[in-house]
Amino acid sequence: MKGRMARPPRLPPIHALSAFESAARLGGFAQAAGELCITPSAVSHRIRLLEAQLGEQLFERSHTGVRLSAAGRRYLAGVREAFDRLAHLSCGGETRPVRLRVGSPPTFARNLLMPRLPEFYRQWPEIEIEVAVAAPMQDKPERHDVDIRFGRAPFDERQTTRLFDDRVQVLAAPASAARLALHEPADLARAELLRSPLVPWKPWFEAAGLDWPEPARGLVFTDLGILLEAAASGLGLAICPLRIAGNWTSTAQLLPLFGISVAAASTYHVLVERELAERPEVAAFVEWLGVTFA
Repeated sequence: MKGRMARPPRLPPIHALSAFESAARLGGFAQAAGELCITPSAVSHRIRLLEAQLGEQLFERSHTGVRLSAAGRRYLAGVREAFDRLAHLSCGGETRPVRLRVGSPPTFARNLLMPRLPEFYRQWPEIEIEVAVAAPMQDKPERHDVDIRFGRAPFDERQTTRLFDDRVQVLAAPASAARLALHEPADLARAELLRSPLVPWKPWFEAAGLDWPEPARGLVFTDLGILLEAAASGLGLAICPLRIAGNWTSTAQLLPLFGISVAAASTYHVLVERELAERPEVAAFVEWLGVTFA
């Protein structure tokens, strides 16, 4: 009976190797951060992950800075040799991009992800991202290499990381606020309240001191971007997390009312299969999301 083939050792993520080589060549984490267009803390985090995987300290750290340890000098030689070989292989023809499939709700993709993707491509030009828009409220949405979901964890068995916290506030088009003379929360009794199963009204009512039930009538939207567009068009008032509504509030299409907000129960999360999390392109994108939306 043939013996089982030994599993090859797990390769360190390319983004960690790149941070290590840059910091070693330039003589510090801040210099490497400038070259890689990331923060010094991100460089430090990548190198610590690499050290944890190798079981060796690659840099000696002190209050005056960092310098390579003996293990770091040995490892640097191997990393440079590997990079040289990869560069030599790519010289024979066009390099093939690494494709990463990302699922995202439409509002996040359009208003939060797309404006920031150029930053990612400056760091990782070899990674080609394919964004698949996934409608919210699906029972069994399609899975991708990385999925961004809105709601409350857990969603399924995958590794889940909360992207950011947010606060919910009432939003109105300037013309709507002026026409209805909305000066205090109780004035909402004469307003059309737009609804979404993604963001309920009742927690805000309670924070505003209103003993009102969840609205039972009015237009309903299962996409937050369309909800906000409806409010900006004067169809009614919306309640929505402020970070999601940033494109509308920053251009004064919508105005936050009353100065009362409440912590959002739901927000965006990143979901990744455990066996995919170690792929360099997946790790790079998930880490970038965490730094970008921190």
